[in-house]
Amino acid sequence: MDQAFGTADFLSRIGKVRQAAQVGGVDAVLVTPGSDLRYLTGYDAKALERLTCLVIPIAADPVIVVPNLEVLAAKASPIALLGMEIIGCDEGDDPYETVAQVMQGIAKIAVDDHMWASKVLRLKSAMPLVEQVLAGQFIDPIRMRKDAREIDALRRAGAAIDRVHARVPELLRPGRTEREVGRDIAELIIAEGHVAVDFVIVAAGANGASPHHEVSDYIIQLGDAVVVDIGGTMPDGYCSDCTRMYAVGNPGSEYREKYDVLFEAQKQSRESARPGVSAGSVDAAARNYLDDFGLGDLFIHRTGHGIGMQTHEEPYIFQGSSFVLEPGMAFSIEPGFYDEGRFGARIEDIVVCTESGIESMNHQPHELIVVE
Repeated sequence: MDQAFGTADFLSRIGKVRQAAQVGGVDAVLVTPGSDLRYLTGYDAKALERLTCLVIPIAADPVIVVPNLEVLAAKASPIALLGMEIIGCDEGDDPYETVAQVMQGIAKIAVDDHMWASKVLRLKSAMPLVEQVLAGQFIDPIRMRKDAREIDALRRAGAAIDRVHARVPELLRPGRTEREVGRDIAELIIAEGHVAVDFVIVAAGANGASPHHEVSDYIIQLGDAVVVDIGGTMPDGYCSDCTRMYAVGNPGSEYREKYDVLFEAQKQSRESARPGVSAGSVDAAARNYLDDFGLGDLFIHRTGHGIGMQTHEEPYIFQGSSFVLEPGMAFSIEPGFYDEGRFGARIEDIVVCTESGIESMNHQPHELIVVE
């Protein structure tokens, strides 16, 4: 069971989704395994070819349809405390017909945004006259606005990944490969309290110019700048994500000058973020500063993404976005520059909007860490 959340949290979330769907003219919301299901019920179900499906009708109690071999797992999850009927299906049963029977008389359903296409199509086949729309329009606005316990979960995740970054310098030295360093970082991510390693990017030298390089057998050289972007999932389902920059020896004066510009751009972006401003303005604070120093064309991605029970979720912080930030919204601020064939850099913090500004979940130094 998720450590920080209980029955009241899950019932409240289901109630909010039901209310939003009702306002949106939908008769039921269907959710299969993934972060939406865990968010709504605490059940971290396996995504299998067999159907597991939470059905939230507007005019009836929720039920969950699961394969018989998953019934005990469902009963061992917070589902059991929600008073929700668990309907098991044998191997020879058609679970899509079972879902259709649960929803007799329903004209319009919303399916979760991450439902496998094969399942969406089989539901359509079982209910050919029922209109399907995406459920994200009802679920995402609720997930975007974190409550106090969710923010505390993000604080714990941020502190855990900060502890990993604090130990990265001892792993970096000439002659080691990115893959060797990445392996050690992955072990630290688990050792510092995560239950899963979601990603490890170790990009040294010219590899730093590829934002999602991850790791390779490249041998780290003296003078290389190294992008280290890492994250994992905590026992309560909430994620960490933080990027810091390191250099093995002196990376050179040109790199240091460009890094100083990025340092200030990320700072200005953080200082611009607060409730009531647009996501686009937070992006612009970093992008315009980089552009002033001739680095704008080397900033090739958005400034940030939301985070919670997924590493990437709403809201997204991108150029021109008019989306208005509100208290409780959690997102990254991570401008960078990427000079193909030469080097790259990115600085990333997870922040949460407060009533008057932001609170950072990450507290490791933003300065370039030079490992001698």
